[in-house]
Amino acid sequence: MKLFGIKNCDTVRKARRWFDEQNIAYQFHDLRADDLNDATIQRWLQSISWEQLLNKRGTTWRQLDDPRKESLDKDTAIALMLAHPTLIKRPVIEDKSGVSTGFNEADFQTRYAK
Repeated sequence: MKLFGIKNCDTVRKARRWFDEQNIAYQFHDLRADDLNDATIQRWLQSISWEQLLNKRGTTWRQLDDPRKESLDKDTAIALMLAHPTLIKRPVIEDKSGVSTGFNEADFQTRYAK
């Protein structure tokens, strides 16, 4: 399992803490420090939509002064996420069942608890 996120994101920290407490192994991929490329996003988009992946509620979106925000489509959203990885809803989790975003303890309990 691979968990994509940003070290100082509260939601990512909650997800990592939950996995650690449950003794569930995962690999952490920092979206800022490690490589993020188009192929990775395209792989995610095979399981979830770009609308689910793009975080329009965050500070980065609100502060983004980019005219492309007004005419969003899949390609524009991907370009924005590649340029600003903090626009990605976190955490992104890749596992054998596919890709998911966000952290909800009840969902994690159902999905991952042994």
